[in-house]
Amino acid sequence: MGSIVLRQVEKVFGDVTVIPPIDLEIADGEFAVFVGPSGCGKSTLLRLIAGLEDATAGTILIDGRDATDLAPAERGLSMVFQSYALYPHMSVRANIAFPLKMARLPAAEIEAKVKAAAETLNLGDYLDRKPKQLSGGQRQRVAIGRAIVREPSAFLFDEPLSNLDAALRVQMRLEISQLHQKLKTTMVYVTHDQVEAMTMADKIVVLNKGRIEQVGSPLELYRRPANRFVAGFIGSPKMNFVGGSIAAARGAATIGIRPENLAVSREAGDWPGSIVVAEHLGSDTFLHVATDAAGTLTIRVSGEVPVHHGDRVFVTPDASALHRFDDKGIAIR
Repeated sequence: MGSIVLRQVEKVFGDVTVIPPIDLEIADGEFAVFVGPSGCGKSTLLRLIAGLEDATAGTILIDGRDATDLAPAERGLSMVFQSYALYPHMSVRANIAFPLKMARLPAAEIEAKVKAAAETLNLGDYLDRKPKQLSGGQRQRVAIGRAIVREPSAFLFDEPLSNLDAALRVQMRLEISQLHQKLKTTMVYVTHDQVEAMTMADKIVVLNKGRIEQVGSPLELYRRPANRFVAGFIGSPKMNFVGGSIAAARGAATIGIRPENLAVSREAGDWPGSIVVAEHLGSDTFLHVATDAAGTLTIRVSGEVPVHHGDRVFVTPDASALHRFDDKGIAIR
C-alpha cells in the first residue's frame, strides 16, 4: 500500500506562510504530479511528505499511519533528487546496494535485489562502472535503482530530469512511466514542466503560491480548467486570452481559446489580422497573428501552411470550445 493523505498541512518559515493549510489525497499506486511555476511550493510540499521539512501544522498519513512526526527513514518512502547524488568512488553495483548495506541485509539478499533493479532499469551491463563512465540518463537510472531496492511504499521525485538535455528528458520520461506501469507503486513527481505533467500523470496537482488551484487528470485540467491560472499553465502552446467587448459579449470578463481551436483563412473570418511569426515544425505550424480586435493570438495548424510575416489573414474561434472566466479569473460554467 502507498496511499498518502494530507489534512490541513501547513508550512510557515518565520513570518512567511509558504504552504497555507491544504488537503490532498494520493491513492495507492497513483502517479501524482505536482506542477507549477518556480517558487509555487511544489518541492516544499514534497519535502513535507518525505519528512525533510517539518510541518508547521496538520497531519500527514502514509498508508493510514500518522507519519507527521516520523523521521524520513521511518516513513517507508524513497526519494530521487534533481542531482544524482551518487558516490563517485563506488561502482554502479555499490551505489545501488548502499541503502541495503546500511540496513545490514544479508549479502545474498542484497545481490538479488541489486540484480533485479538493474534488470528493471537495463543497467545490467554497467554494474561494474563508476558514475563518471555513465551518461546523464544512466546516472539517473542508477539513482532510481537505489530507490527501487528499498521497496518503498511510494517514490518521491524532485525534478529528476532537470539536468538532462531535451532528448534524454523525453527518453527518461518514457522510462519512468514504464517503470510505474511495471512496479504499480505510488509515485509523486515534482516538475515545472507542464508537458511532463500531462504525459506522465494519473493525477495533476496544480500549485500557485503554495495553494492548490486544481486537482484532476491531465485531460480534466485541459478541458475544464477551474480558473484562468490553470487554463494558462496547462497546455502548450499556452491558451489565448481575450478581454474587452469580445469577452463581454459572451458574458465574461475574459475568454480563453486554445491554439488548436482557432481557424485561420485568407478569405474571411471573425478577426482580421497580420502574421507576426510563422513557426514551421513539420507536423504543425504555429502562427502568431496580430489581430485588430483580439490582440496577438497563437494558432496551431496541422501540417505546413504557406504563409509569411506580414500576410493578411482572418482568425475565427470555435464557439463551442471557448472558456469563460469572471473578473476574479474563476471559470464560468
